[in-house]
Amino acid sequence: MTMELINPPGSEAAYQAFQFSQAVKVGETVHVSGQVGYGPAGIPEGKEDQCRLAFGHLKAVLASAGANMSDIVSMTSYHTDPSDFESFKKVQREFIPENFPAHTAVGVTALLMPGLKCEISAVAVIGGARKS
Repeated sequence: MTMELINPPGSEAAYQAFQFSQAVKVGETVHVSGQVGYGPAGIPEGKEDQCRLAFGHLKAVLASAGANMSDIVSMTSYHTDPSDFESFKKVQREFIPENFPAHTAVGVTALLMPGLKCEISAVAVIGGARKS
């Protein structure tokens, strides 16, 4: 099987600066790197806004690989303030309203860029839409 690097348009700077691909596709499996709440205007203050951006990036990376949010089989999220996990779950339901994937949530003291409050990585299987 061949390995395909997935770097959607606009992610070239991250690829060069941080030396990682947004995702790697092997067969029908897509491994998505951690997505964060960083946008054109920088890092929003609120956790919900950051999570919304991160999920939006995740959705865009999956689309670039030919996958969608319902193809996610496993997700890991990192939180600098685990006591505010409800904000994450609220936004998650906007992007994944049912048939939730396997999920590990981890509390951390900090993420790579100051001010970040959450990061999301995922594994998706194209055509593997979840059923409850």
